Amino acid sequence: MERRTMVQRDADGISGIILIGSKGGENSEGSKRKLYFERAAADAGVRVAFYDWKDFPFADGIKDIGNSIKNSIVKIDAPEWESCRLKELDELTGQYRERLLRLARLPFGGFLNHPGDIAEVLDKRKCKQTLSGNGIAVTEMYDESFSCREELLDFMRESRVHQIFLKPMRGSGAAGVTAIRFSPARGKFVLYTCAALDQGEIVNTKRLYRLEGEDGAAFLDKLLELDCVVERWHSKDTFQEYCYDLRVIVQDRRIDYILPRLSKGPITNLHLNNHSMEFEKLNLDKAVIENISETCLRAADCYPGLKSIGMDVLLEKGNRKPYIIEMNAQGDLLHRDIYGENRIYRRQVEIMRAMMSERV
Repeated sequence: MERRTMVQRDADGISGIILIGSKGGENSEGSKRKLYFERAAADAGVRVAFYDWKDFPFADGIKDIGNSIKNSIVKIDAPEWESCRLKELDELTGQYRERLLRLARLPFGGFLNHPGDIAEVLDKRKCKQTLSGNGIAVTEMYDESFSCREELLDFMRESRVHQIFLKPMRGSGAAGVTAIRFSPARGKFVLYTCAALDQGEIVNTKRLYRLEGEDGAAFLDKLLELDCVVERWHSKDTFQEYCYDLRVIVQDRRIDYILPRLSKGPITNLHLNNHSMEFEKLNLDKAVIENISETCLRAADCYPGLKSIGMDVLLEKGNRKPYIIEMNAQGDLLHRDIYGENRIYRRQVEIMRAMMSERV
């Protein structure tokens, strides 16, 4: 690994920023995160020392720095993994969590998002329990767990629940997320997912599949081999015949961006050829907007170690009541923003620079 000084001084004598992430390929998500964050830092006159997750652990680079590490503020981006197989991604996420906990023990000056809190939010079940325990409206999560298709369908039949979402507990980017409709009278179900069975393994893809019959049964049995959470399928608000949810970026107790994600299907992630729009064009009532803001800020208060959070928010059809679907401590890359004002990363640099000033 190339030796370099991780902490440098800008013109004001303020210590620098460390970015831990992935270079990735030329047009990868990791390279975009790095590029546009570094642009925001350069515009603010702050230097960034970059470390790639591929070079982890960083012990050799860190031990030569001495006390200067105590004046550095760290931003942690998620690693990019070459595997698209859900079982491997689940194992890699577990390894990533261990890396985060190791970083938390190092004497950095501070973190934009504390690695311990990033690790906690990776657990969808624990995160949602924390939110609901603090009175935050979240999409309903069922307590039951299931090891096979028959158990899940029996639960849906007995509970008279006909539509659910099934999600790998530690997945991201809609990996393995599956929407299921079940007709107990007919004993049949149909599911929608952006994953697929490939040689007996579930792989993540960038297209939406509709499965039923034997194909759906085989997929569902394989997916339930992973630790999954089961959630109620809430009806989403619609706009011009599209259903939508919101990606809300909360940074240092301020809402910096709200991005509607529109879809004809049940999964709204933008990499599935869905599309986004400007929030203002939804023409939501002032009371609805205030309710969104209050809900998201209260949710952010549950994790004070996270100064930048991406939240997926559902507005329920009819009353437009906001529910937190899930939280992402590294959900800050929005193409509409980076190709526009780069507002989110500029604000992160502003927050981190203030943190550095407090330590000088």
